[in-house]
Amino acid sequence: MPTLNDILIMLPEFYLVAAACLLLLLDAFVKPEQRPQLHWIAIAVLLVGIYLVVVGQPEQAVTAFGGMFVRDDVAEILKVFALGTTAMVFVYARPYLIDRKLLGGEFYTLMIFAVIGIMLLVSAGNLVTVYLGLELLSLSSYALVAINRDAKLPPEAAIKYFVLGALASGMLLYGMSMVYGASGMGGRPTLDLAQLHHVMSYTTAPTLLLFGLIFMIVGIGFKLGAAPFHMWIPDVYQGAPTPVTTFIASGSKLAAFGMAWRLLDGGLGDLSQHWQLMLAVLAVISLAIGNLVAIVQTNLKRMLAYSTISHMGYLLLGLSAAGPEGYAAAMFYAICYALMGVAAFGVILALSRAGFECEEIADFKGLNQKSPWMAFLMLLAMFSLAGVPPLFGFWAKVLVLEAAIHANMLWLAIVGIVFAIIGLYYYLHVIKVMYFDKPVDGSSVSLQQDKPLRIVLSLNALSLLALGLYWGPLLGWCRRAFGL
Repeated sequence: MPTLNDILIMLPEFYLVAAACLLLLLDAFVKPEQRPQLHWIAIAVLLVGIYLVVVGQPEQAVTAFGGMFVRDDVAEILKVFALGTTAMVFVYARPYLIDRKLLGGEFYTLMIFAVIGIMLLVSAGNLVTVYLGLELLSLSSYALVAINRDAKLPPEAAIKYFVLGALASGMLLYGMSMVYGASGMGGRPTLDLAQLHHVMSYTTAPTLLLFGLIFMIVGIGFKLGAAPFHMWIPDVYQGAPTPVTTFIASGSKLAAFGMAWRLLDGGLGDLSQHWQLMLAVLAVISLAIGNLVAIVQTNLKRMLAYSTISHMGYLLLGLSAAGPEGYAAAMFYAICYALMGVAAFGVILALSRAGFECEEIADFKGLNQKSPWMAFLMLLAMFSLAGVPPLFGFWAKVLVLEAAIHANMLWLAIVGIVFAIIGLYYYLHVIKVMYFDKPVDGSSVSLQQDKPLRIVLSLNALSLLALGLYWGPLLGWCRRAFGL
């Protein structure tokens, strides 16, 4: 039976479930003219969620419901940034949703349920909790991608996402079943990640265990968007409504890192000599495909999709180090990418209007002449994504490369450096279009006059510069979470 202590440990999650249900009821019963107020209520819900996560954080790691849920410093950091980036998505999405008549409770409710899935995933202490969190996030994401039913691309993107997501979830579940079976060969079978970590060393079915590990790596690779499991990313990024793309590019990557760390280090840490090489191979393939294919893209959302694949390659560099230093660097990178991705897509949302998505690179021609400030914010996002010093993205790349070198994988770090140089091209191309090309049509870009969007987007982009200059406290927070 659950105890009061279990409920208190999971208070932020229970609070968000209640708030999401309340938002759904409000949407059903409020008058149409009062519906826009749900936007501000939803943002307030997320901000209160951040408060509950931070204020209620215990000094030591604690568990609830028999070890199925873990509340520790790693979960706290990932939850704070998942809730924070989702609140920014809400702010950026408002004008876009109003122009397309999509502003309603279902968008905010689905988004909050997706965040709850992220929170369960990063706090999972059991294979069952991992799968529950993953499916809650995935099912909410499928519905969000298809939320604009009248458009042509969103339903098609949602179907592709659903089919490939179901395949990846099935492989992950199949791998979990193999690991569960192998854990029973040397003792009592268990789904608990902490117990799995202990029984791995004396199981009598190493072959079954390795097959299970391979299938689990496939599931992790899909959620990260790492090549060769990246097939869904370009179509979903381009086809989904831009606010949904923004969320998938930020919050879901934090969740994927949390899931990878819980499963690989928490449950299968004794097999690190096997999964280290697997992750290193995925990192190289992701860096190659992501950077090379991004060069030829003309659609900015597709370019950022392939950019995501390459960035997940850098995140895998940190994970493949298989140690606290590498994990801290990888989490730092995941946070960095979430903030950079939200900023880049935020500019796209700020420049979109009814009937115009502003997603082609050509749409940004001469942006500096029309809106120098917005062009500067996009420049910060592009330079940070490219890893240009002294912006935030530079230090994130340096840390994962350093972790790879310290893990005796100099060859992997060299590959990362080479593709970082190659990746400069397509980011600089966007900047060249904004600053040196003449606008084709003087009315092609109409800046949104939504004041909250302009303020939050400015703070978001400028934070990439501020964190590039003062990144020490955030890195220290990440390192303390892993006992460094």
